[in-house]
Amino acid sequence: MNKLFDLSGRVALITGGSRGLGLQMAKGFGAQGAKLALTARKANELADAEAELKSLGHEVFVFPSDLSKEDTIAPMVDAVVARFGAIDVLVNNAGASWGAPAESYPSEAWHKVIDTNLTGSWLVSQQVGAKSMVPNKRGSIINIASVAGLRGQLGPMQTIAYNTSKGGLVNMTRALAAEWARYNIRVNALAPGFFPSKMSAGLLSVIDKQILAMTPLGRLGGDEDLMGPAIFLASDAASYVTGQILSVDGGMTAV
Repeated sequence: MNKLFDLSGRVALITGGSRGLGLQMAKGFGAQGAKLALTARKANELADAEAELKSLGHEVFVFPSDLSKEDTIAPMVDAVVARFGAIDVLVNNAGASWGAPAESYPSEAWHKVIDTNLTGSWLVSQQVGAKSMVPNKRGSIINIASVAGLRGQLGPMQTIAYNTSKGGLVNMTRALAAEWARYNIRVNALAPGFFPSKMSAGLLSVIDKQILAMTPLGRLGGDEDLMGPAIFLASDAASYVTGQILSVDGGMTAV
């Protein structure tokens, strides 16, 4: 049974992998034997993540890129393929958010969030598919969506672009899973609830009690709560699972 979850020898590329949920998943993949490739905007945060993961005995390669800028994506994917020879698992985790009332939501904020969360995830998937997964006829893509992409509104959140981008990511998951199944590429998504992170800190400081009241398990996501679901979708244990959205939200979307 343990062999079903073994990732030994596989290469996992994680966008936004320098901190938060990306780093949490990297630790989980590394513990299962995967070789890790991380990308994020800030080189100093990538260096810190690389040092931490190497201290745990994991093989790591880092390459800075900004997914809101298309011209940084192909060089990043090329560098990972050159380093490891292939990409077996892609986790589209990099994300941005911006809060403002819908009637006065800034155009530049809309484009930043959509370009990073949705367009960036698509462009990385396209590059990884064309340069590794399609020719090798294997792969697992895991898109990090959100409960905000499954519900119209979460309490007093005013994050129209974020919600829209995550909803788009949900259906991109289904559409790409259907199209690339013939190449033995599985495409699934995780939809996390609320986890403490740099991006969510400001929001949680204002609405944490409301979020806990909306969550049947009565707590926020923890440091290891996304590891197991991500390992499952990346591994042979999920070999017959594609086009699915798995909520990791303490039951929030069940009520």
